[in-house]
Amino acid sequence: MREVFHQSLEELQSRLVEIADLVTVSIDKATRAFATSDVALAEEVIADDAKIDEMAVQLDEQAIEILARQQPVARDLRIVVFALRVSASLERMGDMSEHIAQLARLRFPERAIPKGLKNTFTKMGELDSEIARTLTELLRTQDLRFADIIRNSDDEVDELHAKVFEKVLSDNWKGEAGATVDATLASRYHERFADHAVAIAKKVVYLATGDWDIDEDDISLALQAQATDAEGTADSDPA
Repeated sequence: MREVFHQSLEELQSRLVEIADLVTVSIDKATRAFATSDVALAEEVIADDAKIDEMAVQLDEQAIEILARQQPVARDLRIVVFALRVSASLERMGDMSEHIAQLARLRFPERAIPKGLKNTFTKMGELDSEIARTLTELLRTQDLRFADIIRNSDDEVDELHAKVFEKVLSDNWKGEAGATVDATLASRYHERFADHAVAIAKKVVYLATGDWDIDEDDISLALQAQATDAEGTADSDPA
């Protein structure tokens, strides 16, 4: 019976990785659609978001069933709570991708990226796509080095987000109202996508430590502790 229970917990974690894979594909397609005004690609992102939502609901139902039937405690309980919270964040990341794709579709056949901001949005898209890939590896391995990478990449996204606002609020900005709205919204969606990834990274730290009250600096501390534990385990192994 316990073997079945632990298989269910492993399945929960595997499903999170599957959803993260879909989110990675979604943000990659969305940023390409936004950059190139590829309306067909944008439509794919919008249509595929329903699959992310469906998988998140299925995972939540499985987690709730485990809680009801098994009444897990200690780390087992943390895994179930972790899965519920992470699925919600992954679903929101899929929504951010969908919103970016919707902007591309709305402005078609014109380009959604306003003049003067192409390089900024290209970099933001690259960062978010890389964050999503790193997040998938974090969920697959629970190696906190990936959490630290996500945190640092989020800082870069935040800097670019601030630059977009500086640009559209400057006296030199010549964009029309529609371009200003597009730039503001798209930048916000990219920034929120990365923020949700950081929130998941913190939850992985929670899974490792049992501490919900995690700030971004604590990710580095948890990484150091994980590395120390790994070194201690290696030292204790027989030659």
